[in-house]
Amino acid sequence: MDQQRVRTRALVRGRVQGVWFRQSTADQAHLLGVDGWVRNLPGGSVEAVFEGSPPAVAAALAYVSHGPERAAVDEIVTFTEKPTGERGFTVR
Repeated sequence: MDQQRVRTRALVRGRVQGVWFRQSTADQAHLLGVDGWVRNLPGGSVEAVFEGSPPAVAAALAYVSHGPERAAVDEIVTFTEKPTGERGFTVR
């Protein structure tokens, strides 16, 4: 496995459902070349996993810290994980 890859899980709370958050996150991930996935969680939050180069994952995390125009992010909690070799980015 490429030692230059990192993996971060993010839990994003606030007004993040019903505002195109998942699709815009996927669009950003594709632009950045980040692998992983994003999904809505019960209770109104969003969970995302980003895997890729450290600068690309940092840029993806920076994006979800504010999200698309209609979103209002109140809190983001991140967890560093071991890279799994994730390929592609999906909306779940």
